[in-house]
Amino acid sequence: MSLPRWLDPLLEAEQMRETDAWAIETRGIPSLDLMERAGEGLADTVSRHAPSGRVAVVCGKGNNGGDGLVAARLLRQAGRQVDVLLVWPGQWLQPDAKEMLRRLPGPEPEPFEEARLKGMHVIVDALLGTGFEGAPRKPAGKVIAAINAAKARVIAADMPSGVNASTGEVEGDAVEATATATFHRAKPGLWIHPGKRCAGLVEVIDIGIPRGAPVKAEAGLSNGGVLREMPRRGPDSTKFSSGNVFILGGSSGLTGAPSMAALAAMRAGAGYVTVGAPASLELSFTVRLLEAMMVGLPESDGALNPEAVGPALKAIGRADAVVLGPGLSKATGARGFALELFERIDVPLVIDADGLNALAGVFPEDLPQRPWPTVLTPHAGELGRLLGVESKEVSAHRLTMAREAAAKARAFVVLKGDDTLVVSPGGRIAISRGGAPALATAGTGDVLSGVIGAMLAKGLPPAHAACAGVYAHVRAGQIAAAPHGPDGVIASDVIHALPAALTA
Repeated sequence: MSLPRWLDPLLEAEQMRETDAWAIETRGIPSLDLMERAGEGLADTVSRHAPSGRVAVVCGKGNNGGDGLVAARLLRQAGRQVDVLLVWPGQWLQPDAKEMLRRLPGPEPEPFEEARLKGMHVIVDALLGTGFEGAPRKPAGKVIAAINAAKARVIAADMPSGVNASTGEVEGDAVEATATATFHRAKPGLWIHPGKRCAGLVEVIDIGIPRGAPVKAEAGLSNGGVLREMPRRGPDSTKFSSGNVFILGGSSGLTGAPSMAALAAMRAGAGYVTVGAPASLELSFTVRLLEAMMVGLPESDGALNPEAVGPALKAIGRADAVVLGPGLSKATGARGFALELFERIDVPLVIDADGLNALAGVFPEDLPQRPWPTVLTPHAGELGRLLGVESKEVSAHRLTMAREAAAKARAFVVLKGDDTLVVSPGGRIAISRGGAPALATAGTGDVLSGVIGAMLAKGLPPAHAACAGVYAHVRAGQIAAAPHGPDGVIASDVIHALPAALTA
């Protein structure tokens, strides 16, 4: 099954190899022509980011090095002063790269030495390619460290050396590029941290591979089209047909989280929103939420308890989607409430915050399997608790961890971050372009859960609902930052910006 139109395809390393092979062997495109076009695009990228000054092209022995040699030739022909530095002897080059070395005019390449980078205005990283995995071996690791230490702009060929093209993982040194000229299609690792941090500005270079390659991308980058198919209110709409969302959470001292989720759901277009929370907190919610309903539920010391399950299920009634967890608390009773309710909610369910923490003790062996769509929205720490690993382990292996959790829970996992990942139980991924540092503030996760809840309530399939919610959330963060700057944004600013984000 192909990706939806609102995902720009990203090719993992093996898929890119298969695409290259198809173009060469089936469509008869000479491999040297592909390399020539890649090098031309790389040279253009260098010229745009550094239109003057000395250039050092650092070449490996594979096709990545060949791309660098083409760029070096074209830059020299354009009048640039270019030093070509070979990390391995020229006789070790792959055949196509060796041919490009033969075509190189001007001074012969020299062996790489760190001192040769001194005084360079721009460095071309053509060391390692998309097939790289693991930690760079000698001498590549020292070369990467030298490139990073040089005071020059860096343009990476296809991938920053040291970054896994398929996952974005970095297990040793990795080049920190100003920009990356990636060939044919972008790769997931350019958009997933920590690889995203190394890639700089990503520019996709058309190298002449035609459409029709028998390779189906399983990863994509979300685009604005994800909001076009979102149901909108029309003349026949009612408050119930616009989407009925029920928020379950809240506890003493934690009434803000469910309130923000409810407000976000309303701003995202839900026609009817109800908050189910401890009965003693009713005044807090009725003052904050003029347009939402509030249902008081049984509690213990200001937190929901298992006795609230029955009343909650009855109150959910006509809801189209439920959000479980904002402000729920880590109290034993609240955890028991969440675990018992989890498998009995018979509509699409978003689980966030303390709802996720409640699942940690039973995930995945004792986690009941819901027959209805489930969306988990963890940050790295919450996903780490679910999987029993440190949050730094999740941060280092974001895609791997998110895929593991989605497969085990048979749920859609939204791993939050500047590169928010939406992963299906089958492993397909959608990646957010990010670019909203204003969202790094308390409460914005509750906003996201409310928006996704609204999208589910409107009848969107879970993958589409999650991606639309993430896209609108990021856009709202950008809009909110315009008057305040990213450091001046609070979660309620993001809520107020949602209508504009959804119509942009």
